[in-house]
Amino acid sequence: MAGILLPALSTKEEVDRAILSTRDKVLLLRFGCSSDLECMKLDDILAKLTEELSNMAVIYTVDVYAVPVYTQYFDISLIPSTIFFFNAQHIKVDWGTPDHTKFVGSFKTKQNVVDVVEVIYRGAMKGKLIVKSPLDHTDVPYYELIYKDI
Repeated sequence: MAGILLPALSTKEEVDRAILSTRDKVLLLRFGCSSDLECMKLDDILAKLTEELSNMAVIYTVDVYAVPVYTQYFDISLIPSTIFFFNAQHIKVDWGTPDHTKFVGSFKTKQNVVDVVEVIYRGAMKGKLIVKSPLDHTDVPYYELIYKDI
C-alpha cells in the first residue's frame, strides 16, 4: 500500500464543502468501502498519485454507507465508483458505456487516472461539462444498466 492515506469525507456536509470549495482543480470522489478489495486497489493507485496530480486534482474517498444521500443521488450500486467535479460542476465522461456520470470499478493503471484527470481538467477549463474518455475501451469496465419500474 502507499504510504499516504487518502482523506475521507464521512458526512454529507463534508462532501458538500469539498464540492463547493474546490476551485480550479478536478475534484475526484471515490465512492466505496475501505474494506472492499477493489476499493483498496483503487485507493492504492490514487494515493500514489496524490502528489503528482496536486496541481490539477484533489482526491477524497467517500464511504457509501456513511453518506447514503449521495450514494443514492449518484446511483452508486457498484463499488468503487469515481465521480468528478470541477468548480462545483459535475463533470461527465463519455466512457463508451451507457453511464457517463461515473467510472465504475478500479482504474487499471496510474497512467489511466492521470490521462482521465488531464482530459477532464483541460475540458473543464474550456467550460465543457462532458469530455470524451482518453482510455482504450478495454480499460473501461462495461456493465449493464438495469432500470426497475417502481
